[in-house]
Amino acid sequence: MGARRILEIGTLGGYSGIWLARALPPDGRLVTLEVDAARAEVARRNFARAGVASRVDLRLGGALDVLPKLRQEGATFDVVFIDADKTEYTEYLEGTLPLCRPGSLIIADNVVRDGAVVNADSKDANVQGIRRFLAAAAADSRVTGTVLQTVGAKGYDGFALLVVRGS
Repeated sequence: MGARRILEIGTLGGYSGIWLARALPPDGRLVTLEVDAARAEVARRNFARAGVASRVDLRLGGALDVLPKLRQEGATFDVVFIDADKTEYTEYLEGTLPLCRPGSLIIADNVVRDGAVVNADSKDANVQGIRRFLAAAAADSRVTGTVLQTVGAKGYDGFALLVVRGS
């Protein structure tokens, strides 16, 4: 899609961020948000080892605190990758939509949860967070999307793909 600016919510050790940064053109930029300082430091070292540090802007802080700052800066993104606190996915969606343009892609990871998302009575806060996110995305006329299931060594999970229609 020719993405030049990617936003990642949830850096952890930088593994996903490395792949996202590698997909960018030389003048592209990955802005990645991490709440934990120790994880951010691990990710910085991994970005440097992978040779992508010059394309990465790692911001330390909670996503719900940093997203309004990005909006104030006038930041826009072609792709958003959400892989952080599952209980806040709905808020991440709301916070990222103003940073997107029509045609931007929002990818939300870990939304199948071994099939647990079909259980409306689940006591798992992560499952309920994902259920709220999927309901919000389905009801939001600014996006259209689908969920794809993945199967691998860790069991099965999946991700949501949302295309931004407009604001």
